[in-house]
Amino acid sequence: MIGVYSGGIWKIPHLNQLIGRPCCKLSVRSAVPGDVVAIAVWGMKENTALPAAKARAANVPLLRLEDGFIRSSGLGVNGHPPLSMVVDDLGIYYDASHPSRLEKLIQQEVHENACSQQAQSAINVIVAGDLSKYNHAQPFSAASHQQPFVLVVDQTHGDVSITLGGASVKSFHDMLAAACEENPNDEIWVKTHPDVLSGKKQGHFLGNFSEPRIRLFSQDVSPQSLLRYAKRVYTVSSQYGIEALMAGKTVTCFGLPWYAGWGLTDDRHPLAESLASRRGHATLLQLVGAALLRYCHYINPTTRKRGTLFDVLQTLQLQRQHMISCSGHLWAPGLTLWKRALMQTFLNTPQNRVSFNKQSPTATACVVWGVNGEARFNQAAHVQNIPIWRMEDGFLRSSGLGSDLLMPLSLVLDKTGIYYDARRASDLETLLNHSTLCAVEHARALALQQTLVNSKLSKYNLGKQWRCPSAATGKRILLVPGQVENDASIATGTVGIQSNLALLRTVRERNPDAFIIYKPHPDVLAGNRPGHIDASEMARLSDCVAMDADIIDCIISCDELHTMTSLSGFEALMHGKTVHCYGLPFYAGWGLTQDEYVCPRRNRKLALADLIYQTLIVYPIYIHPQEKRVIPVEAAAQWLMAQTRPGKKTHRITRWWRKATNLYRVILN
Repeated sequence: MIGVYSGGIWKIPHLNQLIGRPCCKLSVRSAVPGDVVAIAVWGMKENTALPAAKARAANVPLLRLEDGFIRSSGLGVNGHPPLSMVVDDLGIYYDASHPSRLEKLIQQEVHENACSQQAQSAINVIVAGDLSKYNHAQPFSAASHQQPFVLVVDQTHGDVSITLGGASVKSFHDMLAAACEENPNDEIWVKTHPDVLSGKKQGHFLGNFSEPRIRLFSQDVSPQSLLRYAKRVYTVSSQYGIEALMAGKTVTCFGLPWYAGWGLTDDRHPLAESLASRRGHATLLQLVGAALLRYCHYINPTTRKRGTLFDVLQTLQLQRQHMISCSGHLWAPGLTLWKRALMQTFLNTPQNRVSFNKQSPTATACVVWGVNGEARFNQAAHVQNIPIWRMEDGFLRSSGLGSDLLMPLSLVLDKTGIYYDARRASDLETLLNHSTLCAVEHARALALQQTLVNSKLSKYNLGKQWRCPSAATGKRILLVPGQVENDASIATGTVGIQSNLALLRTVRERNPDAFIIYKPHPDVLAGNRPGHIDASEMARLSDCVAMDADIIDCIISCDELHTMTSLSGFEALMHGKTVHCYGLPFYAGWGLTQDEYVCPRRNRKLALADLIYQTLIVYPIYIHPQEKRVIPVEAAAQWLMAQTRPGKKTHRITRWWRKATNLYRVILN
């Protein structure tokens, strides 16, 4: 049991998981209980003296806690709880006066070199994903700044990492003077700390500089996006230093931070030589491996249990991508109450604004529902000179029909076109045309495929269990899935065949001896959408009609799937089936399907892993239906697997009641 005196520490969500042991709240007026094996305090604050004395008296270790180096989506001073924490039994990483547990772990990593591969993967994700300790800031845009600059990093006044790193206020002024002297022909940008920009703390530089080439950079931008344009970096003890090393920059230190003294930085502190003799030499991978993979403790943001660095990086990258993708003043006009509630849930971020008025002259983008919404508001967006973004349901949507107003797990936001419109490019098509998966991404795609196949998940996840009739034994079994005939994917993704009846006739004519299963679309069966084929025609052209069947059961039973543009073709590919396309769905044209037509824009042969990764992992936005937060596709799949699939066909009055109930829930939440 870990004893905690601090009320602030005790309020940290999931404290037990972050520390790695059960915790209990202690009172300074009582003796330390016998089952307490250590006492935890926050860093080197002044209020840690009494708990430290209590720990000495009870002869138990003192654990010093601090935020981890990859902490959260937003600032801690703004109330964002930590996703990582360091637990140090020797000191704390920013106290250079004696070795911390981190220093020992780095030296251990130098000898063992156990984390280099994972460390390189982490660096790749952090740099490419523009991730940092806090991840709320927009990326830096260098449109008006063509020349590289020298970056001088300010810190908050009175930060304990400054004093315990052997530095002072003078260190900051010496640092700026050195940057100017050593880079006489470059602009010098002094970067203000995010906590100063938020109004919570004060910095060391106010902007009254003697030289015009010195600029106080007071924009709150992400570190990696700014470092891409920096020529070199000067710091006292800021985390910017290790982030700059990961970005491949030269780093000069005027304090004694934890990443100095290992031969990787240009150290200017008077005690730098003695620190280096104590620490020794280490590579960047060894520093990162020890600090991020061995020193920090993490919580899985999805399960809220003990997690890994990559659990946190994946979630932060998702949240960051969503924030950036949905930035600006988004105008979503002409929506039903239901669609408005959906868009509010999927588009809203702390940094943007979403409005649903008839007019919005200050909007930066117009968000519409599919191609029909685009046709309706294209002129209005053109007049305002703003782009149109299209939204649609994702590919793992819900446990029930969208037309029954069930809250979706996923939507897609496409700024180029939309995935089902084969007449033009889309964001998904661009992703597929440029897909180059690394080993980790490839493995993730295959693992997701296995999960979906094993769990039999589909877009709607409804229908009764179904088995192929014995009459099909020994025959080639073809599955023909029906579609909603007024669906936009029919209008924009087909060339010749545009109805269920025409498709079924064509498949029968070309395959007279095959056993053909026709699967009506669930929206058509529910009476919500058009696409019905007369019963006599279904009986004449098919050998079996799977009325209320689970689409995945049908796919498992067939040898081939024949479709116009149905998503079931993509699902059949994941189940290893041959797919014939009579239109141009998003998954056609990549060498994975038998295609009736050619799309000249799709100019690559892809592996199935590429299609799965870009379509299911990168392209959609997944939002937890209850918690209203961005989640990865794996968490969405787990949520769907936990739901009960409706199997019976419901009465029309029951469906309308269900629609009203779902609308009420979404609007209130």
